[in-house]
Formats: sequence, C-alpha cells, structure tokens
Amino acid sequence: MEKAQQNTSKLLVITAPSGAGKTTIVKHLLSVFDELSFSISATTRAKRPHEQEGVDYYFHTPEEFKAHIAQGDFIEWEEVYANQYYGTLKSEVERLRNLGKHVIFDIDVRGATNIKRNFAEDCCVIFIKPPSFHELLARLKARQTESDASFAKRVARMRVEMTYENTFDRILVNDLLEVALAEAELLVEEFVGIKASEEE
Repeated sequence: MEKAQQNTSKLLVITAPSGAGKTTIVKHLLSVFDELSFSISATTRAKRPHEQEGVDYYFHTPEEFKAHIAQGDFIEWEEVYANQYYGTLKSEVERLRNLGKHVIFDIDVRGATNIKRNFAEDCCVIFIKPPSFHELLARLKARQTESDASFAKRVARMRVEMTYENTFDRILVNDLLEVALAEAELLVEEFVGIKASEEE
C-alpha cells in the first residue's frame, strides 16, 4: 500500500492582546513572503463597512456558527463575548495546505493554544508583546472605536491575554515597529526556511 504523502507546509500563528500590532505584522509578512497565505477566520460579529466576505472573514450568523461547531468543522473556536464567536475552519487550513502554501494566522491566545496543540511541530506561535501594558492601553484608546463598556471588557480580556506570553514558542516585543517587522521576518525565515522578497 502506497504511503500517503506527508504535508510539509508549516503553520505560523501570530497572536497578541488587542492593540499589540499583530495584524500589522501579519500584513507585512504576507507582503514579503510569497509562500505564505492567510487563514481567514470565521466570525459572527457584524461586518464593518470596509470588510469583504471571504477576504477579511467568513461571516456567519450565530446559528450557522453553532451548526459548524456541532459538526466538528473547527480546529479552534471561541465565544469571545456573549453570542460573538470566532473560529478557524478545518476546510480553510486544508485548502491552503493543499495549495502548497505555508499558513499564517492572526488569532487570539486561546485559539493559538489550540492550533499549537493540534499541529505541534508543524506550528510556531509568536506572541506579540507591547512594550508595556500602559502603552497597550494608550494604543487601544487612540483607536477610538470602543464604547466605555466595550473598552472595559476589552481591557479585562487583555489582562488575561498578557498572562499567556510564556506559553508560546517565541516572544516578539513590538516597541519600534520597523524593528519588530525585521525580527518577525527573521523568525519566519528560521522556522519555515524561506527568504523574504526584496521590497521595492
């Protein structure tokens, strides 16, 4: 019997508390590594005006999301706030790996923990750490996207997320963005074994 070919693509998970800069770092890595593809998460939160279905997220109703949970369709999922779910569909990761791509994720700390548990040595989790919790709060306030109640909930969540930093493979401090981006490139090159393209 012929042995199934082993999938050699790697999974690179970027995780952080809100405001630490993980999305900026993920976008940069995607721009300089052609071999990386972004894993699009599923969510039940409302689509923002600039967002596109199947590009930023797969948008579901809570009922649709719960049906996927019941069918075991997620690698990881979480109810972040009441009736607001986020998750990574198995089909999305399989789609990208079957294309021969290395998969990069922009997800929260609990999701990162579950992906690491599922993929072990094929997965590297990088925790993006702000220079201080005070700086993290300042960045979040500067966004001006939160009501007072929402801000308080997010701050409480951020405090919990910060406790995860020593449970992951690498810690990257995002103080000076240019330095953090360069360090992120080196971590990708080291783990995945690919070279960044020269930016114009």
